[in-house]
Amino acid sequence: MNSIVEFKNVHKSYGKKEVLKGINLNLKKGKIIGLLGPNGNGKSTMIKLINGLLTPNDGIVLVNGMEPSVETKKIVSYLPERTYLNDWMKVTDIIKFFEDFYEDFDVNKAYDMLESLNIDKNEKLKTMSKGTKEKVQLILVMSRKASLYVLDEPIGGVDPAARSYILKTILANFCEDSTLLIATHLISEIENICDEVIFIYDGNIVLQGDVESIREEKGKSIDALFREEFKC
Repeated sequence: MNSIVEFKNVHKSYGKKEVLKGINLNLKKGKIIGLLGPNGNGKSTMIKLINGLLTPNDGIVLVNGMEPSVETKKIVSYLPERTYLNDWMKVTDIIKFFEDFYEDFDVNKAYDMLESLNIDKNEKLKTMSKGTKEKVQLILVMSRKASLYVLDEPIGGVDPAARSYILKTILANFCEDSTLLIATHLISEIENICDEVIFIYDGNIVLQGDVESIREEKGKSIDALFREEFKC
């Protein structure tokens, strides 16, 4: 099987508001894929469906050929948009927790990344800035040997100077045969690392394809195309 994620005519509504309107999608293994769109247009809903945090109103979501379940959670490493860790914990406590919880968690890799990002392993989360907390979450996610990494706005909460460093950390620590799905509205920051991009707007996929092919066809960067498409 060459697909890691499939959406088959997926609809999702919150009450009367339809957020996803019949999404069909096939994500291949071994790719870095940008899920791009303005905030509030369905990116996080798609990610939550992949992770089994939501279920579709209609259609099917498959992860490595399986509907989201305990089994798929074993192969998916997920970075949510919001911080979810307990403030009273030290970084060492959190690493121990992840080591106990995930069989594929690499403790040595986690401590190497902490050192490279100059984060004190004995510091409590409650004394950290929002950006540093998000870096800790990223380290935890990238320390797993997962088949699919799903990152929801991984650079949205850090200052521009740190974004390049964060992306380098991501690239240096995910397995080449894994798939990396990055949801963001900061297109210029990730354009050069993506193999493929998906534009989502108002619950519909409006563009999907290989980055180089799109650039050649449209005669402009992905960032310029995004700004033109969404007027932002």
